[in-house]
Amino acid sequence: MFLKKTVEDVELEGKKVLVRVDFNLPLDPDTGLPTSDSRIKATLPTLEYLILRGAKLILCSHLGRPGGQVVESLRMSKVVPPLSQLLRRKIVLASDCVGEEVRQKAKVMSEGDILLLENLRFHPEEERNDAEFARELARPADVFVNDAFGVSHRSHASVVGVAALLPAVAGFLVQKEVSFITGALENPSHPLALLLGGAKVKDKIGVLENALDKVDLLLLGGGMAQTFLHFQGYKVGGSEVEKDKADFVASIMKKAQRKGIKLLLPQDVVVTRDIRNPDSTKVTEISSMPSDFTIADIGPATVNEFSEELRKCHTIAWNGPMGVYETPQFASGTHALAHLLSQISATTIIGGGSTAEVVEELGLSDKMTWVSTGGGASLMLLEGKKLPGVEVLLDK
Repeated sequence: MFLKKTVEDVELEGKKVLVRVDFNLPLDPDTGLPTSDSRIKATLPTLEYLILRGAKLILCSHLGRPGGQVVESLRMSKVVPPLSQLLRRKIVLASDCVGEEVRQKAKVMSEGDILLLENLRFHPEEERNDAEFARELARPADVFVNDAFGVSHRSHASVVGVAALLPAVAGFLVQKEVSFITGALENPSHPLALLLGGAKVKDKIGVLENALDKVDLLLLGGGMAQTFLHFQGYKVGGSEVEKDKADFVASIMKKAQRKGIKLLLPQDVVVTRDIRNPDSTKVTEISSMPSDFTIADIGPATVNEFSEELRKCHTIAWNGPMGVYETPQFASGTHALAHLLSQISATTIIGGGSTAEVVEELGLSDKMTWVSTGGGASLMLLEGKKLPGVEVLLDK
């Protein structure tokens, strides 16, 4: 249950509404233009609701990592064409996100008008949650709406600072993200499986600790599985191992066994002599891993075993790829499991970041129950933690 107020709980007609959105769109390195509009589409229900209710929309977002400086290639003007096309409305663009120009443009707005502010991160004060910067952001507005789930784990001025200065509520995207992800672990239909990948155990410590009190099945792939395999006594060749995680791995294995949780690791792997040279690639059982090779993906037998177990589950949460998916020769395991999850009847929650990118690239997003728009934020929720950008909103 979502316990914060949403846009449905406040008066909107004629109000100037500052909406924190996540329009940090991926940009083509050659053309500099957006390659996907999925983050805009994700927030359309909120924006269309605000327009329908007679609000005046002041949208703010960051784009890229300008490091507190004006970077011409990261101006929000890149977002205007897809945003205007999707909303079928004219977008007025401000040359900054604070200041007299913003206040003057906001003053002459009519109901349903949309003002898009310049990149928030052109100002170093944004990421520092500077109080004066937050006041300037909030100054033209009557209400604040957070619909930027992807940055809700950040204590930035546009996320938590302005929320302390205006009546602050959630947009529909934030409401759904929190409800789906927390619901997957707190009130799931069992059996519940957690499929975890990615490069490092250290990145998923909180998730593993939180999940072991809730899941029935834990499947590990990616670089983090190498560390588990190493401490089980398997040789992993030249693969990276987090040797300082021995005690943690041992505790997870013992706790899983004690609680009757089935924990699966790769039984076969795709290996290569050089990650940058995918020509020297073969499949091997983990028990006969060659010493001069490096693990780059889970193997077909592991895909089959994982698939067989996942088909038995009613709820599946997935965070992290199974291998070096950016290289096509090492993406098979990740792609196979993405296709599997798109075909089964279970509730499937895809935990943002690179996992969501894979699902979107394969055209499978609409076949999953929920694909998160925020990697770091979804990870924090899977760890059982609260999001600063949600906690600061008004309680119901």
